[in-house]
Amino acid sequence: MLNIILDFDWKILDLIQGMRCEFLDRIMMFLTSLGNYGAIWIFMGVLFLFFKKTRKTGIAMAFALLAVLILGNMVLKPLIARLRPFMTDETIMLLIKAPEDFSFPSGHTYSAIAAATAILRYHRKSGVFALAVALLIGFSRMYLMVHFPTDILGGIVLGIICSIIGIFITEKIYKAVNKPKDVRV
Repeated sequence: MLNIILDFDWKILDLIQGMRCEFLDRIMMFLTSLGNYGAIWIFMGVLFLFFKKTRKTGIAMAFALLAVLILGNMVLKPLIARLRPFMTDETIMLLIKAPEDFSFPSGHTYSAIAAATAILRYHRKSGVFALAVALLIGFSRMYLMVHFPTDILGGIVLGIICSIIGIFITEKIYKAVNKPKDVRV
């Protein structure tokens, strides 16, 4: 079964590598840099906290990003310990600095999807845009040969799950804070 998955991964990566050109190289390097350390999503989440209209989104993003940090970086990556494509094929020349952590699931993808899904939950139009950017960031990781397609799929699933967790916690907090007080006369 693992061989079938690995064959699938390499076939998709080979197909994507057929798209390579200088123009796309630059776009993909830019897109992947947007996802570095989840910084753009953290920045947006903090920015959302400053405005009442978007505060709930910022809180949900914070919880979602905290969940992916714990589940993705601290649990799944070391537990699964999957090597990246360029680590298994030394002929691959990277266009970006080589990541040093494990491959599954994709951290760029799960942080982007977690944040974008939270945005989508509370702000449909900007959420659709954020989701498109998140998916492009995930695609850039395959294009740049630092992740397998199944790493990206795993990142998407984990990102959605963690966003649901973040939204659930946020809704519980808002419900508790806005609970009518028991007034006795």
